[in-house]
Amino acid sequence: MRRDYFELDVANVDWVDEDGDPEKPNVTIEFTGAAAELEDRLTDRDGNRLDASETDATFRLTDDVDDPDAGGVVAVTNRITGEFVLELNQDADDVLQFVRAARRYGEATGDDGQYRVEIRVDGEQLVVYEKSTFLVYSEDGDLLRSHSLIPSGIEL
Repeated sequence: MRRDYFELDVANVDWVDEDGDPEKPNVTIEFTGAAAELEDRLTDRDGNRLDASETDATFRLTDDVDDPDAGGVVAVTNRITGEFVLELNQDADDVLQFVRAARRYGEATGDDGQYRVEIRVDGEQLVVYEKSTFLVYSEDGDLLRSHSLIPSGIEL
């Protein structure tokens, strides 16, 4: 599946900069390609839809994190097989703002699911995941702990 078949939209992140009331950050990933292939990638070997604990969300920078025009690749992977479910290009500033909002939301509420991911196909909801981990990697593949969302008690 091509990266340009996906579009990412975030909501509930502005409250951090505006010092507003905490809202759970939400990311919607819209897919406009062949639905069957995406549905297959979101299904385990037994034909069941993957749940949140069976997926990982990551961001791999393609530029230096301090570059104001930095970009990278958002990925959702199958935790069991390691296979990519989807990938899409995104500006680093947008992703890092989202991670900061998710971290602040978790701190403010003590909520385990610190952000929500909704994957849609042509406007129709396919899956919704409540997630609490989002790993950010440098362009060299090193984990950037200070930019990642890692719940306390998780050892990587």
